[in-house]
Amino acid sequence: MNITDGAPLRDVARPAPPMDSAPPGREPGERRFGLVTASALVVGSVIGTGVFALPSALAVFGPISLVAFVLVTIGAVALALAFRGLAARLPAAGGPYVYARDAFGEFAGFLIAWSYWITAWAGNAAIVVAWVGYVEVFWNTRHEIGWSIAIALAGLLLPALVNLSGLRSFAAFQVVATVLKFIPLVFMATIGLLFINTANFGEFNASGGSWLGAISAAGAIALFSYLGIETASVAAARVRDPRRNVGRATVLGTLACAAVYILGTVTVFGTVPHDRLIRSAAPFTDSANAIFGGQWAGATVAVAAIVSGFGALVGWTLIVAEMPRAAARDGLFPARFARQNRSGVPAFGIIVSTLLAAGLTVISYTSFEQVFIAVVLLSVLTSVVPYLLSAAAQLYWLIVEGRRSRTGHLVRDVTVSMLALAFGFWALAGSGYQAVYYGTFCLLLGVPVYVWVKARRGVYGETPAVTR
Repeated sequence: MNITDGAPLRDVARPAPPMDSAPPGREPGERRFGLVTASALVVGSVIGTGVFALPSALAVFGPISLVAFVLVTIGAVALALAFRGLAARLPAAGGPYVYARDAFGEFAGFLIAWSYWITAWAGNAAIVVAWVGYVEVFWNTRHEIGWSIAIALAGLLLPALVNLSGLRSFAAFQVVATVLKFIPLVFMATIGLLFINTANFGEFNASGGSWLGAISAAGAIALFSYLGIETASVAAARVRDPRRNVGRATVLGTLACAAVYILGTVTVFGTVPHDRLIRSAAPFTDSANAIFGGQWAGATVAVAAIVSGFGALVGWTLIVAEMPRAAARDGLFPARFARQNRSGVPAFGIIVSTLLAAGLTVISYTSFEQVFIAVVLLSVLTSVVPYLLSAAAQLYWLIVEGRRSRTGHLVRDVTVSMLALAFGFWALAGSGYQAVYYGTFCLLLGVPVYVWVKARRGVYGETPAVTR
């Protein structure tokens, strides 16, 4: 990616790098992973503990939330297809940050990097809160807050240590964790459907409000389950042949997650009575116990949820440092975020982000009654901004440049990009006033950081992006 001061988009040359050179954002000789690990990163980041806690969060709306889930899935697939096109054109580290900067300039790129960074560490707080619910199937069954916080902090610290030890440890663990979490989810999404009792679903719209309002509110919560579809593009600098593998991993990972998400949620809704499901801290465990009787099946699912959540935390702890690393290389984040340790990982970004997630987790447990939903909505709001600008960047490029290079698929790609853009606005509208307020406040906190970073470098106006 090359950006020159004052040059219009059509005049900027973007030569493809030679096949034997390192793509933008990667040092020569840096260890990389292939399509399998990239797909595992997407699936592992998307399927964390969100899906295991989601049925309880959606149950307050009733089965109408399944309609919202289907609509969110359509939007997520549209986003995945948009990311595939963006990654093929700009296979650089940073994903949405790179796309926004290329299309709209460095300040837009900074806002994306800042917003996504908040999404990542706030999302880790939400993941670990749901993860604690399944750990407490075995320990701290009375849900004493002090012990819950201690378990959550351990769940944030251990993934940080896995990442700090190097990429080889990450790749091996991520593939194993993805396989272990996927098997029970596939089982619940297939065999579990045979045990559904329609009487358990309850009132179709249990929210007490309008259908449109219930679908929008449920959709905002359901979107949290798909956060992470862009992770392969964020870590593109660590993927072999990113022009090909990043897009494939994004689409394949999203479709696989969509299938188990929708069918698995239907199973839980149909096997656990509605009133009980609303209060459940481990809904998939309750569903497995209802299907098989006794406690062993639920305990097995709880173990899978624990492995799943830990794997997601490992993946997101890598991603949480990759976005600020890419921005720091361009001089838009503090320089320390760009530095790597002897294992080749951005240690400073991992440590700072883990500490922030830990702080948010402690605050959530001591300040919010609905801990999971409160943190989820903050994460969703800050994630919508990168999604919106990424879809807008793809649409902008297609309108300005696509007519000359992709005539055969122009209408299809424009339609997909417009759908992804509309999906982002819909998710934003359903987040609720409180989430919008806190999310906007956190986003605008980045403005003084941008001023400080630029002023320290003595730079005014646009600066070129790093191209290696």
